[in-house]
Amino acid sequence: MVPRDAEPLARILAREFKVVAVVGPRQSGKTTLAKAVFAAKPYASLEDPDLLRFAQEDPRRFLDQFPEGAVIDEAQRCPELFSYLQGVVDRHHAPGQFVLTGSQHFGLLQRITQSLAGRVGFINLLPFSARELYSADWLADSLDEALLRGGYPPIFDMPAAPERWYNAYLSTYVERDVRQLRNIQDLPTFHLVLRLCAAAVGQLADLTRIGNDAGVDQKTVRAWLNVLEASFILFRLQPHQRNFRKRLVKTPKLYFYDVGLAARLIGIESAAQMRTHPLRGALFENWVITEFLKRRWNEGKQSNLFFWRSHAGLEIDLVLEQGQLLAPVEIKSGATVAPGWLRALRRWRELAGDAAGRPVIVYGGDQAQQRTDADIVPWRQFSQ
Repeated sequence: MVPRDAEPLARILAREFKVVAVVGPRQSGKTTLAKAVFAAKPYASLEDPDLLRFAQEDPRRFLDQFPEGAVIDEAQRCPELFSYLQGVVDRHHAPGQFVLTGSQHFGLLQRITQSLAGRVGFINLLPFSARELYSADWLADSLDEALLRGGYPPIFDMPAAPERWYNAYLSTYVERDVRQLRNIQDLPTFHLVLRLCAAAVGQLADLTRIGNDAGVDQKTVRAWLNVLEASFILFRLQPHQRNFRKRLVKTPKLYFYDVGLAARLIGIESAAQMRTHPLRGALFENWVITEFLKRRWNEGKQSNLFFWRSHAGLEIDLVLEQGQLLAPVEIKSGATVAPGWLRALRRWRELAGDAAGRPVIVYGGDQAQQRTDADIVPWRQFSQ
């Protein structure tokens, strides 16, 4: 098993809470993490039809099997279990009794809020981070290959060809999850919306345009995006609202939790295609932003990520909220540092004044530089 950066967090939460919940997309390594950290606990998967039926029909007796607690996989599949689980963990004062995993964040969160509020510590586990891949000596040699592969563990464990694995992932796990969360009958149109979202990575989430291109209304697009967010497929990055006396854009931007999945939806099948694709820069931006997000979540911290854009067109790709400071990050896929990259950062620092943190540029080249205006970080160093 590749050591996960969230392992220390899992152990800390097991000392602080009666229940630990590990949530994230399917195939992100939740079960592997739970089994590795809590190897002494019995394991039960509610993906098993017999165990699921047992838990649904007799939840009390199901839980009686585990007097010392257990790892329960895909726990949201059995809502009946949570009320009984509350009684079990409240009879004992020991922390770390049960570990629950789930691939549908809203479903699991709703059950926990109703029955286990205050008793659960959460881990949001995404696919491998670049730092985890680097530590395992699995990080691709080229940026184009890294963007193509993404971070889902089976691609590295098997290894499977990325395009074939992602095709299977889309037709099995994604379809099954969206059907469980919402009764979507028109799967071809749903897949079209998903592909249109991938083509809009790094852009403002224009639901009207996506709906027009797919032939559905804005209300349907919004509902489907909510389903995709609940299944950890994509997310909307919110704009920061500190205006510095400028009118700001208030629409969020679209990103995918895994850049390899976005690349597959766009139709990219090889590193050679990635190298010349017009959306390569947007995919690199997606990769960097999710790497920042993984670092926060693996440490048990909430996202502090935003972007900033004025109506006049001044934009910062990523702003990290650090107390009263806002640290700007520009993301450039080019391999050669261009003088124009610093222009937006200088202008933004003039507007932000004392609120501006140290600027950073993450780029697709190999040479680190410390300039007066910014730290310039190559993509591989950013992965370490």
